[in-house]
Amino acid sequence: MVSLNINGKNHELDISEDMPILWVVRDILGLTGTKFGCGVAQCGACMVHLDGDAVRSCITKAKRAVGKKIVTIEGLSQNNNHPVQKAWQDIDVPQCGYCHSGQIMAAVVLLKENPSPTDEDIDLAMAGNLCRCGTYPRIRKAIKIAADIQKKEMLNPVNRKR
Repeated sequence: MVSLNINGKNHELDISEDMPILWVVRDILGLTGTKFGCGVAQCGACMVHLDGDAVRSCITKAKRAVGKKIVTIEGLSQNNNHPVQKAWQDIDVPQCGYCHSGQIMAAVVLLKENPSPTDEDIDLAMAGNLCRCGTYPRIRKAIKIAADIQKKEMLNPVNRKR
């Protein structure tokens, strides 16, 4: 048995501790927002957060996550209202949409570490997330919008209490 905390819920799973987190969330728990892209940690479609860090779930084994918190795209917010999700929706970033859960998860970590990124900061941070449709200019724009949304939310006294 492997005990994992995924999206705030504890799960006792009868799985191999060597099973990649991607297959745990998709095949065992049915959380299909995290996508299988390449299977070798090159595309970023499978990105999840592990204790707040972005990791490629296709190669990250379940045993690495024991005692830590995994957050998938489904657990990022309750109503798709995280600032990054709002920005993505506001300007219709996705074309096919396949890569965008991974793109969003990477952008969230970027903005946590750098709340006011430049174009160069964004390009460097997002370079490991591939988009076959080439929506990179919209991704960059959405990240800047999300940064502004986060700043405004932090100025609101109701949001600072969280």
